[in-house]
Amino acid sequence: MKLEEYKSGEYVKMNDYKAFIPSKINYNWGWDDTKLDKLLAEANRQIGELNAYSLLIPNVDLYIKMHVKIEANKSSRIEGTRTTVEEDLLDVTDINPEKRDDWEEVQNHVKATNYGVERIKNGFPVCTRLIRELHKILMQGVRGEHKTPGEFRTSQNWIGGSMPSNAVYVPPPHTEIAECLTDFEKFINNEEIDTPDLIKIAILHYQFESIHH
Repeated sequence: MKLEEYKSGEYVKMNDYKAFIPSKINYNWGWDDTKLDKLLAEANRQIGELNAYSLLIPNVDLYIKMHVKIEANKSSRIEGTRTTVEEDLLDVTDINPEKRDDWEEVQNHVKATNYGVERIKNGFPVCTRLIRELHKILMQGVRGEHKTPGEFRTSQNWIGGSMPSNAVYVPPPHTEIAECLTDFEKFINNEEIDTPDLIKIAILHYQFESIHH
């Protein structure tokens, strides 16, 4: 599949609103734009430099743990949390009571990330089952813990606006989730394609956000 020829999806009429259903992505991807080759080569060069620098760090595991904390903080901010990285490093007893819910959500992000990394290290595939396990960890003891943690959504959601009809973006209805995620999972684990990892990661990120939000 050529990137230039790909149609991202289509809008489907749903009562008084339209939902976006992304097209399948389980293809061997190529492109005609040579500028992308140059950008990909530069990105790979910088990743190589990062790998080289990691050999010079006395305790690379500590560095990675800090990176996970920072990433968890940034990801949580998307959902509305308002703690600093410095606060995330403190014990819960040292956190202002008004911020403890936010602090707990960031800690869950860290736990979920570490859990996922260990599962994959031990040979567990990246799949919808793992995604559900991570979601369950994310929801433990925080806002939303009673909204089917560890399960895919069973109702329509949207971004922006007070209802789907005036929303900025309406993702696929819940009845389409299983088919979308099956294709998503197949693409992750498809060993017969030679799409570069960075391109594959970008496509997967886009697709998951399109389905999930």
